[in-house]
Amino acid sequence: MIEINKILFPIDFSECSERVFPDALEMAQKFNARLHLLFVARDLVYLASIDVASDVLMNTSAEIARTGERQMEAFCEKHLGDFSNYDTKVVIGNPEEEILEFAKEQGMDLIVIGTHGRKGLERTLMGSVAERVVKNASVPVLTINPFRPNVKYVHTT
Repeated sequence: MIEINKILFPIDFSECSERVFPDALEMAQKFNARLHLLFVARDLVYLASIDVASDVLMNTSAEIARTGERQMEAFCEKHLGDFSNYDTKVVIGNPEEEILEFAKEQGMDLIVIGTHGRKGLERTLMGSVAERVVKNASVPVLTINPFRPNVKYVHTT
């Protein structure tokens, strides 16, 4: 059985993150693992092809990162209570790439990530960071869809 000493929780401050975080925290507590919270401010430079000045896009990405740092601090104050075995990081980049790189560089044992459960056109337009992380991660990934209704399964013989 693998040891779980480091858990990565990518966070985007959405309702999904709020709902999934208690599961990640509970796992960290049960395994006595360090919990790493990572917010990735999407790098908007790829939009430069639509004739927007790249310095404007870089400044916007930097402002999103600064806002992310403030939100991270508030999130931790609200949700972590007495739990102190954690750290936080805010980076600018492509979310799935930064999550995978962080997990590899920091030697994560597990990634716990929420999935928004998008379907159809919304999924096509927004993509799925969780799906790309699952497909490319070198460590186990636990995905949780907090919007899925509780379903009771009945075992019959």
